[in-house]
Amino acid sequence: MSATELIVQPSEGRKSRRGYGLHDPQSEHPNPRRWMGRALAWVVIGFFVLFFVIPMVWLALAPTKTARELLLDNPFSFGGFDTLVSNWNELMAFQDGIVWLWLGNASLYVGVALLITLVVSIPAGYALALVDFKGRQLLLIVTLVVMLIPNTALVLPIFLELSAVKLVGTPLSVILPFSFFPFGVYLTYIYFSTAVSKDLLNAARIDGAGEFRVFWQVAMPLATPVIALVGFFNLVTNWNNYFLPFVMVPGRKAPIQVGLAELLSNVPLFNPTSAGSVTIDLPVLAMATILSVAPVLIIFLFSQRFLVSGLTAGGTKE
Repeated sequence: MSATELIVQPSEGRKSRRGYGLHDPQSEHPNPRRWMGRALAWVVIGFFVLFFVIPMVWLALAPTKTARELLLDNPFSFGGFDTLVSNWNELMAFQDGIVWLWLGNASLYVGVALLITLVVSIPAGYALALVDFKGRQLLLIVTLVVMLIPNTALVLPIFLELSAVKLVGTPLSVILPFSFFPFGVYLTYIYFSTAVSKDLLNAARIDGAGEFRVFWQVAMPLATPVIALVGFFNLVTNWNNYFLPFVMVPGRKAPIQVGLAELLSNVPLFNPTSAGSVTIDLPVLAMATILSVAPVLIIFLFSQRFLVSGLTAGGTKE
């Protein structure tokens, strides 16, 4: 037997043992790193289930119960359709259905601000990414710095500015601050810097297209994912904003988030002084909460394809 055969035979023997179903000794001792990775993954999943999924399930089932059932029965049991209809009617009867007015106000403020944000953010991000002009780097740095400032820190100076021009109490006092969205400019800047080919834009310029035509007919059709991403982030941020509308437009001009605080103030469990006035039960408050998040949830379900493509844009190179 040659030396070559002696070298080859052990490897062939190992292959034959695996081929005939014999266990590899290493398979009996799983890799500790792999086991720890799986355990960590299950811990993370359990954390998200505990702190996110369970409260959402409880919230979805709460409107089907009475206030007593909500406190004493199984928290994850279904109450009844009759109770659900009764809680809905009670919510609609609160101040003659003011919840619809709150939803309409929120849609007006967020919708108009969203249009202004897209009209401003997309061209601004395009210019910062693909157009050379004086002061470009300074403008980008200012955008990044402003993006780091908490929105609540800006409420007081914005209130003083709008009060000086007598806009407090009007829809513009909410729409204009909502339209200020430096994070959208930064997202657009990153997208155009990484996902749009400069050679393609230069080819359009060589063909005689002006800068506006290059932006509108070449860059904009490619920017659908980032437009959806900026629009969704702006919508969610403004829809959930409570402090600014609470300061600017109290009363019947308030959006749904401020309205939820008013409903909460009429729950005796949280505000004992409301016992003698109109009271709201916890299941009714839970139904109002679901109604407030439903528009954002519906928009997310129908736009998630564009959101995913916008989040992953620029992550790969072709």
